[in-house]
Amino acid sequence: MAELEHAAIPNVWVTTRTRLQIDDPRRKLGHSHPFIAEGGCGVYLPESYFHLSPPKTTRLGRFTCIPIAEPQPAAADALEELSAETGVETVALRSLSPRELAQNSGLPAQQAELMRHRDFDEFFFLAGATESDVERFVAESANRGWQLRQRGVLWSLAVGANLKQCVRELSKLYARALRSQPKIVGLAHEDCDSELLAACDRGFVLTDHASTGSSTAPKADRLPARFREIDLGSADAWERIVETVSGKS
Repeated sequence: MAELEHAAIPNVWVTTRTRLQIDDPRRKLGHSHPFIAEGGCGVYLPESYFHLSPPKTTRLGRFTCIPIAEPQPAAADALEELSAETGVETVALRSLSPRELAQNSGLPAQQAELMRHRDFDEFFFLAGATESDVERFVAESANRGWQLRQRGVLWSLAVGANLKQCVRELSKLYARALRSQPKIVGLAHEDCDSELLAACDRGFVLTDHASTGSSTAPKADRLPARFREIDLGSADAWERIVETVSGKS
């Protein structure tokens, strides 16, 4: 990240976490650029990052936010409606006590509490659902055009989340500020879905076969030409990434 800063290349974080959850990591790593949070629900801009104010924004904490999904309580209301319609019992994380929240999220109490406060999406788990219950629940969510994603044992529901639109909106802001169309380079781990890379001009799929001893066959032959696979265990992994992003290769 320091090399990208030195080359004056903005690095935008994309996360399923909330703005409160990533506040401490951003501060520790000196991250001062925009970020996309809650899985494509909104674009968060630091104070006075762009000289020209973007339209249709809202103030959330210390950030100017371009909302893509509908803000809470839209997702909370949608979850209640979906649960009632399908007969599948759900338990929202925001309804749990601090102790229950830490137990169900697997996070330390303080971090778990930050997870509770969400601007857009709703995190929950399914209580005693059978496989057919889950299938019915997922199908009904898709029928309503809501974004349902599984996060391990937890699930998230959003109304209008769109990661590609987040990237497009941010790209337009950079284009206006730089007076040229920026090239968007995405970095995503191989375990992540392809939604981010689909929104980028070029990209890297990050693997860790060398460090884990995995014998999984490379995916490079299945990737579009504009994407490259890089093993994080290789000595020059980040050097190659920075060279590509900065246009040196």
